[in-house]
Amino acid sequence: MVPQRGCRASTSTSPTRGKHARRCGKADRRKDEFLATLAHELRNPLAPIRNAVQLLKLSAVDHPVVRTAQDIMDRQVDHMVHLIDDLLDVSRITRGKLALRRQPVELTRVVQQAVETSRPNIRQQFTVSLPSDPIHLHGDAVRLSQVLANLLNNAAKYTEPDGRIALTAALEGDEVCIRISDSGIGIDPEQLPNLFQMFSQARPALARSEGGLGIGLSLARSLVEMHGGTITAHSAGLGKGSELSVRLPVVHAPSATAHAPEPSRPDSVAMRRVLVVDDVQDSVQSLAALLRLDGNEVEMAADGIEALEKTRNFRPDLIILDLGLPRMNGYDVCRTIRQQDWGKDIFIVALTGWGQDSDRARTLAAGFNAHLVKPVGYETLRSVLASPSMT
Repeated sequence: MVPQRGCRASTSTSPTRGKHARRCGKADRRKDEFLATLAHELRNPLAPIRNAVQLLKLSAVDHPVVRTAQDIMDRQVDHMVHLIDDLLDVSRITRGKLALRRQPVELTRVVQQAVETSRPNIRQQFTVSLPSDPIHLHGDAVRLSQVLANLLNNAAKYTEPDGRIALTAALEGDEVCIRISDSGIGIDPEQLPNLFQMFSQARPALARSEGGLGIGLSLARSLVEMHGGTITAHSAGLGKGSELSVRLPVVHAPSATAHAPEPSRPDSVAMRRVLVVDDVQDSVQSLAALLRLDGNEVEMAADGIEALEKTRNFRPDLIILDLGLPRMNGYDVCRTIRQQDWGKDIFIVALTGWGQDSDRARTLAAGFNAHLVKPVGYETLRSVLASPSMT
């Protein structure tokens, strides 16, 4: 992230170096705490916005203007969430705290997920061409999809709507080369060496209105290199489009094993008794309205003590619980409920703006069954309601 002033390599004596290292370590911790708090505060207002969009989609209103407005809001919420996630991911990488969940994965699956993520942003003519034979990787499917989605979003951002974007892949020796090319505004060759640097904005100033933090390509490079691959960029110059290439090592096809079938989306979900707890009125009311549309019986609480009282009297099947609550925080609410005979089997979900690994470990230790990060899609909540653990 942004280098801390005074945190360059020290060439002075050992005591001075030790003091310098402690000062830099303290500055890094403050920076990380600030980013985590910033992410939390930005995610909180996005939650009721996403809930409101879902309410509109589930309503009887089917006017084209309304549907267009819904799609715009949905895309912009997704965009904000991706910016926040990218910012935190870069912070984790610079601290060596981002762990890959590597396993055998087919390239087709990675590309499909990336295209699904980026498709709402792509207005151009878009083509995908993959080898007919499966290509196997050993990698983190989520992170690899994130890389390709970042590159596709970048291409869409700097290509006119009547332009072209293509994603192709080809096996080259022991590597697969994935190329994302566009007919967009191109890149000055002098700026190509800096394209993957943190906060780089190598595109011309006239495109700055497109926005962005300047970290997407830097994050993509870091994730590719963590997989043992490389990423490069080529452009013949301004106005001549560009091509970004990702090379990843391939592995032999894994031995055939039985795979569990993908969970299907539930067409209907059994009615549940649900308690929603959040001190942000817009969040709790919008989520309660969504749950009621699905036929659930819903109660609401705005603080920790009220949550305990409602739980004792209402006996919900599911509690959707924020963590930062007045009077008693969500962790203590969950612990207190688990101490009661009637509270041991209640399914309790943390729904919060805190989303780092340490936050998830803390909710698990407090007795939560699941940890969801705001703003959550309603389909995710419907999956929770349909979970076998809820029966």
